[in-house]
Amino acid sequence: MTAPVAAGRAPGESPGTGGDTAGLVAPRPSAHRARSRASSLTVRALGPVALLVLWWVSSATGLLTPDVLASPAQVLRAVGELWGNGQLPDALATSLTRSGIGLVIGLAAGLVLGITTGFTRLGDELLDSSLQTLRTVPFLSLVPLFMVWFGINETAKILLIAVATTFPMYVSTVGGVRNTDRKLVEAMRSFGLGRLAIVRQVVLPGALPSLLAGLRLSMTLSVIALIAAEEINATEGIGYLMSQAQSYARTDVLAVCILVYGLLGLTADVLVRGLERVLMPWRTAGPGGGAR
Repeated sequence: MTAPVAAGRAPGESPGTGGDTAGLVAPRPSAHRARSRASSLTVRALGPVALLVLWWVSSATGLLTPDVLASPAQVLRAVGELWGNGQLPDALATSLTRSGIGLVIGLAAGLVLGITTGFTRLGDELLDSSLQTLRTVPFLSLVPLFMVWFGINETAKILLIAVATTFPMYVSTVGGVRNTDRKLVEAMRSFGLGRLAIVRQVVLPGALPSLLAGLRLSMTLSVIALIAAEEINATEGIGYLMSQAQSYARTDVLAVCILVYGLLGLTADVLVRGLERVLMPWRTAGPGGGAR
């Protein structure tokens, strides 16, 4: 008796050829990924474009008067005015310097404290409970205290940003370090690696996703803390421009400053996404092969 022919296979066709390959999925071409990325960018742009159109229509129809919010055309003219007289570049450079210095201090402190707490029992027992308590204190509540301690100079502004950015990095680092494979750590110890070598070669690479998440939160908070810091009697920076615009009821300049703060936050997020693509390329592809 002859064996029945498998469904979907021609008589005499050997297994593993012909019909068996019919159900396999062909590799997606790179053009599909390019289309997916373009579609993703288009969808992401819909929200900002819709807000801009709504703003323009509201101003053109008189629903938004200049004393409430300047029109997009007035804001563009204000950008040209501020850029032409040098006020906007100078203020932007000052604000970026404040935010950058505070962010670097905060990231370094959060990283060191997080590794110490997450990797050593003594650090956990000495530091974690105190730091977990301090991180529940809103950093805005520290503004009056910092003014008393450090005055109204740059030190108070930079330290406020540093405090605000320390704790997101600390929490993310602790979580990433504690999730490191302990068997791998013990294996490295058995090969004679010291603590610093294990941290550098095992712990930090394993905690990289958590570190990047902490970096993203810290960079976002650095912009928020910058806004608060520049309210401490600033004489230069984007916050100073806002104070001057408020005094003279310049809603166009106020809108420029708000947009600058928003663009700083967006730029920080884009930079972290770029780092993720470089350092963790296997996480950049979403469903269907498209970039996230």
